[in-house]
Amino acid sequence: MEEVVKKRMLSLPEVKEILSKRDLESMDQIQRWTYDYVSKFAKIEPKAAKKMKQDLINQCGLTEEEAVEIVNIQPKSLPELRSFTFGWKKLILSETLEKILKIIDENS
Repeated sequence: MEEVVKKRMLSLPEVKEILSKRDLESMDQIQRWTYDYVSKFAKIEPKAAKKMKQDLINQCGLTEEEAVEIVNIQPKSLPELRSFTFGWKKLILSETLEKILKIIDENS
C-alpha cells in the first residue's frame, strides 16, 4: 500500500488530468470508475480549473474545499450559487457572490 505523502482538495478536472497519465490497463477497478466519472463530469480543462480554484481562494476568501465545490459544479446564476453557499454556514456578501460568478464565467 502506498504512503500518503500529502492531502489536498482536487477538482474533477485535476483528478482527470492525474488519472489520464496512467495506463488504463494498470488501473484498479475504483480508479477506472473514477476516471470514467471524471471524464463525463469534468466541465473544463485542468489548467482553467486550477486557475479558477486559486482565483476563488485568493479573490473571494473561499477555503480550498469551497473553491473545489464551485469549480466542480460551476453554478451559473446567483440563486444557484446561493444554494451551495447556504450549506457552508457562513455569510457571503452579495458582492463576493457576484465576483465568484464572474470568475466562473472568465474561466469556463
